Amino acid sequence: MEQQVDSVLDKITLSNIALVALLVNKTFSMDVPGNVGCLLANNQGLCLGASGNASEHSAGIIVAISDLASKLDPTGSSPVISMETNDMICMIHKQGVTGAIYKQKGV
Repeated sequence: MEQQVDSVLDKITLSNIALVALLVNKTFSMDVPGNVGCLLANNQGLCLGASGNASEHSAGIIVAISDLASKLDPTGSSPVISMETNDMICMIHKQGVTGAIYKQKGV
């Protein structure tokens, strides 16, 4: 099971975590320039897996951010949240599980 989760984290289809609005049918991989981390968490905030710069300790916070953002428009679909720091962008979306992708800015 752990190997399956690791395999999924190594190569996640963005449409599977509903980031279709940003990159339709593209593939997330740590080999893609600019991608520096990925995290998957269940509805309770339990980390299902993390790779790269993503910390498993942030899983609960990421799920909470996704849940709170979805309350802004309860009639709409689950939003894509984009948070920026000076050097990184974190994109979060929930569809079944919550996914977060960390990208290096300017790459």
